Amino acid sequence: MMRSMTAFGRARQSVNGKDITVELRSVNSRYLDCSVKLPRAFSYLEEKIKPYLQSRGISRGKLDVWIGVEVTESQGVEIQIDHAYAEGYLRALHDLRDTFGLADDISVMQVARNQEVFKIKKPEEDAESDWQDLLSVLSEAVDAFLAAREAEGLNIQRDLCEKVENIRRITETIKALSEQDVVSYGEKLKARLTQMLSDNKIAIDEARILTECAIFADRVTIDEELVRLHSHFDAFLGMLATGEPVGRKIDFLIQEMNRETNTIGSKCSNAEIAHLVVDVKTEIEKIREQIQNIE
Repeated sequence: MMRSMTAFGRARQSVNGKDITVELRSVNSRYLDCSVKLPRAFSYLEEKIKPYLQSRGISRGKLDVWIGVEVTESQGVEIQIDHAYAEGYLRALHDLRDTFGLADDISVMQVARNQEVFKIKKPEEDAESDWQDLLSVLSEAVDAFLAAREAEGLNIQRDLCEKVENIRRITETIKALSEQDVVSYGEKLKARLTQMLSDNKIAIDEARILTECAIFADRVTIDEELVRLHSHFDAFLGMLATGEPVGRKIDFLIQEMNRETNTIGSKCSNAEIAHLVVDVKTEIEKIREQIQNIE
């Protein structure tokens, strides 16, 4: 199923004495740009998170991952003050107070609200256990995140299919008008050539006239362009049905659709066809904008 790049997922669990919250948010991006924010005490787990997300099939989007961990049971955990950080933090608070003439309400509890003031030390053997605890919550958040991507992706897929079918209908009208034009222009050209030859008392060569009409018809016919355009439509719909990340592939296909449409426009002199070509290009541009949202 197609996935949107814009989504949100959240999960919260109490696991082995830790209250863990995970939030994932993403917006459009050409590649996977993953930013992870963890409490400093668990920052060593960051290197495991991006590979896990990629293993779940997340391949594109600017992804922000926020993880909060509140230790509710000590389990041998030692909490110490980060003196260097605390001193710098207090200096900043005092400077803020003095610079702006603020009331001095700096207290132990006020400072303690900034969890970065504390360092949490734990036995090294807890590292894998911490990852497994986090993974339980992260997995649930990713499930919600991917479900949101798929739900939005389904809406986008329906919209894209409707646009392609609309273009098909327009091109069928263009094809019918073009066939009429080729016949009409051929008849007019034959009549003009016959009249010119007659006016100049030149023997009329039916074979030559038919050849000139055929050359003209070959120059203005758009059958090949329409066949290629419809082939691109089929490939487009086929890509949508794969369920794989296809955003970049479709972007290239859109360029080919535009190329064929421009060629059709350059070959046709019929005003009605010209207007329809503009309609096709408008729909293709809407598709191009929409696919920027898919993975």
